[in-house]
Amino acid sequence: MDYPVVDTQISPEGNLEVLSKAEVRKLLDSSQGGLYQVFRNCALAVLNAGNALDDGKILLERYRSFDISIIERERGIKLDIKGAPASAFVDDKMIKGLHEHLFAVLRDVLFVNDEIIGNPNFDLNRSSGVTDAVFHILRNANALRPLVSPNMVVCWGGHSISREEYDYSKTAGYELGLRMMDICTGCGPGAMKGPMKGATIGHAKQRMPGGRYLGVSEPGIIAAESPNPIVNDLVVMPDIEKRLEAFVRIAHGIIVFPGGVGTTEEILYILGILLHPDNAAIPFPLVFTGPGTSADYFRQVDDFIGKTLGPEAQQRYQIIIDDPVRVAREMQKGIQKVREYRKARGDAYYFNWALRIDHAFQLPFQPTHENMRNLSLHKGQPAHLLAANLRRAFSGVVAGNVKDQGIRAIEQYGLFEIHGDTAIMEPMDALLNAFVVQHRMKLPGTRYEPCYRIVH
Repeated sequence: MDYPVVDTQISPEGNLEVLSKAEVRKLLDSSQGGLYQVFRNCALAVLNAGNALDDGKILLERYRSFDISIIERERGIKLDIKGAPASAFVDDKMIKGLHEHLFAVLRDVLFVNDEIIGNPNFDLNRSSGVTDAVFHILRNANALRPLVSPNMVVCWGGHSISREEYDYSKTAGYELGLRMMDICTGCGPGAMKGPMKGATIGHAKQRMPGGRYLGVSEPGIIAAESPNPIVNDLVVMPDIEKRLEAFVRIAHGIIVFPGGVGTTEEILYILGILLHPDNAAIPFPLVFTGPGTSADYFRQVDDFIGKTLGPEAQQRYQIIIDDPVRVAREMQKGIQKVREYRKARGDAYYFNWALRIDHAFQLPFQPTHENMRNLSLHKGQPAHLLAANLRRAFSGVVAGNVKDQGIRAIEQYGLFEIHGDTAIMEPMDALLNAFVVQHRMKLPGTRYEPCYRIVH
């Protein structure tokens, strides 16, 4: 099947109008050490926004002829784009939001390569060094806004959800918008788009100028979760671990809508952090919510958390079913406590420096078959470290489901094997099977082939 494409040239608007010779060389270098492949794949994902596709491998194969390069001019640069998805254009002119997202990708890919990787000022082997790197990437992207009272709600949830769940996330976003709260999500479709869409109406009714719809992605997932058109600030972090830390450092509170393995990975990440003894006294509102039809889903998630991480983890969140107004009010109350806590200690509102994030949550996990087999999934360890290892297991399943590299590894070597204590493997197996039955692993209408095998 042929997919219509467009060739074009575009100029930046307001930033990145000038690049050094070295930066241009890196962006055009398709060797292992060059940036071309990362930039190309992220750019293609941005231009594919709005298309129903959550398979990074298929996207890259569908637009094999896609190419993007830098043209240097005396008055600045242009991007020369060939074979771009035609859906990114209206009357042969690129949609303005996608235009902005392309240059956000360029900005972040260059900054991470030039200023973070290999920079002795950022010791990525230490927890503080990783946090500093996350801070600087966000600051360079103008994602940190000082002198603004806490109002940033991070919303997590699946890209493959029912229409009823999507509409509910939109209603919850509307209630948050009416209460003058900004929204940050993983920037994709489904539960990442719904809260932003709802908040735009709430902000409009309140005549709230400059409402923020912050999307945070990373190169491995962006092809499966192309930035939705409402995102007006896009940040591309270098890997999933720094993406997750960015969410948590930015957030004044988190709402979790129904989702699948990626959402469970996010839940395990935040619970593992909140379970660290150093974070016991830090207020951090965390709400799980969905429509009445999602009650069983959250019961299953809650049961899994109780059987693996224990009652202490269950006490760190509220489950609110079919009541978006209450969700917004509880989040508003929780954020007020965050404001009082940080003000009393002189902490920044725009970046949560006080939260202790163990290095186990920051080390990039490569979901190879060997690494998946060797995960430490047993009860004889602190709950926050078990959460870190469970997070890695779910991250591997995400990779095998939607990431180009993970899909190719499964095709070549077979299913990932996940080993561990029966007391952990049985509830994990039950949860994953429920996700398959509920069609939470892939977009509706797509047949799911498991990429993993649970070994009791």
